Amino acid sequence: MTAESFRAEGGGASRTGWPAAEPGRPEEARGLLDVLGVAAVILDAEGRILFWSPQAEELFGYTAAEALGRYAGHVLVDEDHLDLVIQLFAEVLQSGESWAGAFPIRHKDGSTRLVEFRNMRLTDGLGDVFALGIAADHTTVERVEADLALSERLVSQSPIGLALMDTDLRYVLVNPALERVDRIPARDHIGRHVRDTLPFHDVDRVEAALQRVLATGEPLVDRYVVGRAPGPSPGSSEAPAAGSGSSGPPEAPPAGSGPAGAPGALGTAGSGPPVAEQAWSVSCYRLEGPRGRVLGVAISVIDVTERHRAATEADRARRRLALVADASARVGTTLEVDRTAHELAEVTVPALADVAAVDVLDSVLSCRRPGAPDSGPELFRALAVKAAYPTEALEAADPAGEVCMYGADRLVTRCVHTGRPVLVGQVREADLASIARSPAAAALLARAGLHSYLAVPLIARGEVLGALDLKRARNPEPFDEDDVILAVELAARAAVSIDNARWYQSVRNSAVTLQRSLLPGHPPHPAGLEIASRYQPAHASSEVGGDWYDVIPLAGEKTALVVGDVMGSGIDAAATMGRLRTATCAFADLDLDPEQVLQHLDKITVGLEHYIATCLYAVHDPGAGEVRIANAGHMPPALLRLAGGPAELVDLPTGVPLGVGGVSFETITVPFGTGDQLVLYTDGLVETRHDPIDERLDALLGLLDDVHRPLEETCDVLLDALRRADDFDDVALLIARSRP
Repeated sequence: MTAESFRAEGGGASRTGWPAAEPGRPEEARGLLDVLGVAAVILDAEGRILFWSPQAEELFGYTAAEALGRYAGHVLVDEDHLDLVIQLFAEVLQSGESWAGAFPIRHKDGSTRLVEFRNMRLTDGLGDVFALGIAADHTTVERVEADLALSERLVSQSPIGLALMDTDLRYVLVNPALERVDRIPARDHIGRHVRDTLPFHDVDRVEAALQRVLATGEPLVDRYVVGRAPGPSPGSSEAPAAGSGSSGPPEAPPAGSGPAGAPGALGTAGSGPPVAEQAWSVSCYRLEGPRGRVLGVAISVIDVTERHRAATEADRARRRLALVADASARVGTTLEVDRTAHELAEVTVPALADVAAVDVLDSVLSCRRPGAPDSGPELFRALAVKAAYPTEALEAADPAGEVCMYGADRLVTRCVHTGRPVLVGQVREADLASIARSPAAAALLARAGLHSYLAVPLIARGEVLGALDLKRARNPEPFDEDDVILAVELAARAAVSIDNARWYQSVRNSAVTLQRSLLPGHPPHPAGLEIASRYQPAHASSEVGGDWYDVIPLAGEKTALVVGDVMGSGIDAAATMGRLRTATCAFADLDLDPEQVLQHLDKITVGLEHYIATCLYAVHDPGAGEVRIANAGHMPPALLRLAGGPAELVDLPTGVPLGVGGVSFETITVPFGTGDQLVLYTDGLVETRHDPIDERLDALLGLLDDVHRPLEETCDVLLDALRRADDFDDVALLIARSRP
């Protein structure tokens, strides 16, 4: 073989993967020969030294000038061993068989050293024979052999996956432990890259890190990587299931499929269960020869899956606790059913599901308590639906506020019938019909990629109220038992809030209905007065008070104007208000002075089980052009005169509330001419929890800036300007304007 042909075959990667010498350059020492210090000596048939390498000078102490031409036996061997050496030399030349072994040699300095020899016969083109001796220090050879044996044992028996890669980052050596990591036989690694074998999610980052290690020599230590190893067991003749031959990343799953290796939404993306996630600690080091020649990269891979799973479980537990704590703070902030349902959906998305819906049995919202449902279809009202991102799954859900009938074969119906969670870890095509409301909705869920479904009942005080419906599409993990426990906990907390809200709403509606029924439907049109009135419950849906107003025609074309407020809330306050209103009408018919009416009402209120009330009682006399007013602890009325000037509060003795008992009241007379307006109101119009009452009264007077404005419009202006969304009290408002 010519030098050119040798260079042509040796210019690329060698068969074992190590880089060969570049064409046109002598190959550098491999390093191991330098460590051994191998010497070469050639003798003629007579035993004279013909060739003497520099390493021979280092090993034996003689220079080439001192050794060439001399008999090797006389130079290197003690007299005691000379006959044995001559015999071995003759056997090698005569038989042509090599001889190997350790032999004591005399060094130039007179010492005796044990040297490892390999002797063999050489023949030239003329038929002459020569002896080639290759020698190395015996102690050095033994040390290297021990090191190699130890290294081989460590690599082959190590529980840590180990691999050597050449400068092209292709495998040249793999130990059995690495076979167990990626489940690919060692022979199938050789010549391939990391991305073809190791199942890391972030294989691009790993390969980039290997390139940096190779280029800079700076090691990569304990890089934490996560992936899945779905290949066959080591030693199997099957092709690996992932990374088999392609240097590119594996194909992404088709739209609508589940996580890699798991069945998709239509059951078309594989038939086996998903492969458990694994984790490894990866370290990389650059390999260099004694003279700094870069040989490649060594990789160590330690399976830390158990530690990863423990950390993952601990992290999931922390996130579950955080989600429960978050739900405790965010769900049930109001006594509104719809708002509570929206809060539950917002808490679960995206922390627990990609899409969440809250559906309540329609009979529950009407506060009917039928026996526990156990069969047949159910009528659901959708209260809330939430998605983590724009998705067709939203179109498949019932819009909030709609009522939909679900048959007994639907999973959500089964959930409320049994009162138990329904989990479909891997949704298949056949499952969609029992999840979706219609075939069209099932198709939408399939396109959205639904792969896991969970429904948990909303149970409060032993009654099933509805269900929390959870779906996963983009989140690749299927719902598991831990998710079920978490969802049940969230649903239970929300169910109590929903139950409280629906019963409170029922009681509040009853109180409002009672209160409105006790108020005058349409104020009468008394002589000499134009009347406008309003009643408005509390916006915050937390209070239904005992506010009332009344307009009572009296004898002599007089009119009684009444505004009052029973302290307290709920049906009891509304009922007490009704009793006081009835009593007020009865006493007004007796044509008593205002202070006398309040005294009688005070006596009645004392006997009403700790209830007290404020009341303003005024009598308009159109003939006298005046209003006579008495006050029992109520807010002063506002007066706006046709003659001009700003509105003002009527200066009245405050008086004490009704129900205190034993206190007299006082009547004052206020001129009230044609076109003048008197504004009576309860404290809910001006009192707030944050603003000083003086500022609010000034705001009220500032709004009474147009004496010619229609009274109905004035009512709207006052309520729109002074009422807030979080007002905690109800309001009664009565405006009277004198007319000819």
